[in-house]
Amino acid sequence: MNWNEKVLAREELLIDDLKQLVSIPSVLDESAATEDAPFGQEPKRALDWLLEEGRKAGFTVKNIDNMAGHIEMGEGEELLGILCHVDVVPAGGNWTFGPFDGTVQDGKLFGRGAIDDKGPTIAAWHAMKLVKEAGIPLNKRVRLIIGTDEESGFRCVKRYFEKEEMPTIGFAPDADFPIINAEKGISTLVFTQKTEKADGQLQYFKSGDRTNMVPDYAEAHIKGFDFKEIQSKFESFTNIHAIVASIVEENGEAFLRFHGKSAHAMEPDNGVNAAVLLATFLNKIFEEGESKDFTQFILDAFGTETRGRFLGLAYNDEVSGDTTLNAGIVSFNPEEGGRVQVSMRYSVTYPFEEKLGTCFDRLKDSSFAVEVKSNSKPHHVDANDPFIKTLQEIYTSYTGEEAELLSIGGGTYARVLDKGVAFGMLFPGRDDVAHQADEYVYIEDLLKATAIYTEAISRLTSNEGEGKNK
Repeated sequence: MNWNEKVLAREELLIDDLKQLVSIPSVLDESAATEDAPFGQEPKRALDWLLEEGRKAGFTVKNIDNMAGHIEMGEGEELLGILCHVDVVPAGGNWTFGPFDGTVQDGKLFGRGAIDDKGPTIAAWHAMKLVKEAGIPLNKRVRLIIGTDEESGFRCVKRYFEKEEMPTIGFAPDADFPIINAEKGISTLVFTQKTEKADGQLQYFKSGDRTNMVPDYAEAHIKGFDFKEIQSKFESFTNIHAIVASIVEENGEAFLRFHGKSAHAMEPDNGVNAAVLLATFLNKIFEEGESKDFTQFILDAFGTETRGRFLGLAYNDEVSGDTTLNAGIVSFNPEEGGRVQVSMRYSVTYPFEEKLGTCFDRLKDSSFAVEVKSNSKPHHVDANDPFIKTLQEIYTSYTGEEAELLSIGGGTYARVLDKGVAFGMLFPGRDDVAHQADEYVYIEDLLKATAIYTEAISRLTSNEGEGKNK
């Protein structure tokens, strides 16, 4: 069966559901966390909304400690898992449209989560409904597994799989088409400055809220400088580099604010790191001391490249490409010194301990030290697996394009599966606007992906696909 016509007939329903889900500002809020809402009220509200949609449509629904849940259909011992998430990163600034309005314009639906991951979630949910409504007999169960903490550590699926079974096979519609069978390892590295005596130049520095986003804003407070001289250098620097920034004087002290461009940490070069911009300027005016050590480290480690060469962490392989580093949260105060929290996306064959050892050695004579805060190992499914081959056939049949296998630096729920891949829904040639201002999804892509997911569910869990997916 070709599902394109049936999907097109429910275009308005898809758009309406996505608008409703986007309207929930489901950003992690630790300050409002309770036992009933472990990641804050809004992520819970998004989970509740989708589970209620499942109940109303006659599916089996289960909530796991308000952290995750699932919507299930079908029968059989084997289980196909479709892993989605309804939490989103903070909206940030510089939006043309309201980040939670779900504005439709020029064939796109704009909103935080439109492509990561609320649009794909709605596509997968409607795919399940289409298969159910078509009355296709299933020999496996299908679960739409919904998380609420994907953007901040996967605590949701960790709890889920402590209590629920592991799918036999599965996919996460939370990345690129065609098929991602390799995901880089993700480690959070924290670089801290060893402080002795504050030099009084840098009073405050702050940039970024999440390690998985390139920070688009940075601010600093400095003192002990001639303001007119600093202002002249500031105007020259911002004009040369075409930077949006401001500087104001209060009681003889200077307050600086720099703007960059946000992007996903898996490819920092797609953004402009505001912390690096601000540190680069400050490094030009600071005299020797703790303040200059801080800005010099940022400049050396992240000022001209994002591959970790200065730190001894650079590495690439044929399966997954370059290792990347994103300085996502950067801070300084005179009492504690500097702190840089980095998301490192490392290659599938990365010699982790060896590379960290090299980094330790390179920092031993500096004022900075490094520690590993977290580490999620790489994930890889063999290209010749029948599961992969079936997804390739489906993708090619609906697009007419070769289903190339990909590797990414992003982390999807596929990495928590015994056998799972990321499967869409960003099509080749489309800009990746996840985590950026004015995030959007093309309506035609939403429809096309829904048809592909419907076919995948049908083929992977019915007699039509029997013998191809074992």
